Amino acid sequence: MNIKCSKNQLLEGVVTVQKAVSSRTTLPILEGIFIQAEENKIKLVATDLEIGIESYIEGEIIEEGSVVLSSRIISELIRKLPEAPVEIKSDEANKTWITCASSEFVIQGQSGLEFPDLPEVSDESFTEIPQDLFKNMIRQTIFSVAQDETRPILTGALLEVDEKAVSLAALDGYRLALRKGKTSGAGNDKIREVIPGRTLNEISKILSEEENMIQISHTGNQILFQFGNTRIISRLLEGEFINYNQIIPEEYKTKIKVKTKDLLDSCERAALLARQGKNNLIKMEIQGEQMVISSNAEIGQVHEEITIEIGGEELTIAFNSKYFIDALKIIEDEEIILEFTTSVSPCVIKPIEEDYFVYLILPVRLLEH
Repeated sequence: MNIKCSKNQLLEGVVTVQKAVSSRTTLPILEGIFIQAEENKIKLVATDLEIGIESYIEGEIIEEGSVVLSSRIISELIRKLPEAPVEIKSDEANKTWITCASSEFVIQGQSGLEFPDLPEVSDESFTEIPQDLFKNMIRQTIFSVAQDETRPILTGALLEVDEKAVSLAALDGYRLALRKGKTSGAGNDKIREVIPGRTLNEISKILSEEENMIQISHTGNQILFQFGNTRIISRLLEGEFINYNQIIPEEYKTKIKVKTKDLLDSCERAALLARQGKNNLIKMEIQGEQMVISSNAEIGQVHEEITIEIGGEELTIAFNSKYFIDALKIIEDEEIILEFTTSVSPCVIKPIEEDYFVYLILPVRLLEH
């Protein structure tokens, strides 16, 4: 194999696919990046057998072929190269020369024939979502994906897409994050699949903030995301996702309107002490036009009042401060609605208008004195 390409394009491609490189594997080949020159295309691939990422870059193909190079070495090496065209040449024994300006490196690669093929996913049926919307949807739900493996299905998020709407839902047994959006109507496929949290995290890092489309297709237990020069193929999680609509209360006894920043700032200050306690607990007392936020720990106490608009009954309730702060941090609306039923029922956080997000947080039962 012998190719020439721009340093910056090569680095961008390596950084993109490197996100799929396995950090814990017994197969040395998976610690590398597959580089292939074929049919006027330079293809870079990495996989850990759960997620695979392909990226295509432009360049000059002098001789077709392939090689697998250490991901860590090649990424660090390319970063250090001067701003000049890069030539990569490998022989039949996979010995590889990387030349840039007056610099030349020789490293031992592995055979491209030993690198596993990514699963085939047909893109005849597909749906499309704007990249900026999907990136935001992931950011505003991913924190609710379960981190432990006791219920594997909850380590992913449920993606539902039809010709009009798209939604992404994640829950971990203590909280639910649901983000909705509108689709362009392009495509001919409907999707209802659970995507691993790690896959969504890596997609989010690669997606742009622009309105360009991401095309999504699925076959069997694999899903394909295509955008720009990148293809991401991931295994889907199998099993029945919880019917989250059944756990969102339809009625409430207490409803308040509050400024998002005021509530977030107060919760973060209270959490400074709450984190010193056993349960990371903050208490909310809704009284008249005030919400009192407090926390008690051995190190001290905090007591704050913020102004609210209230409808319904007064209430005292407590939450794990982290769960509340995680939700408030990613809300972009200046004001939000909080709905409560009882001190042991979930709190629902909604926008003032429309219903493009819903956050549900379970309270912590307060000890009665």
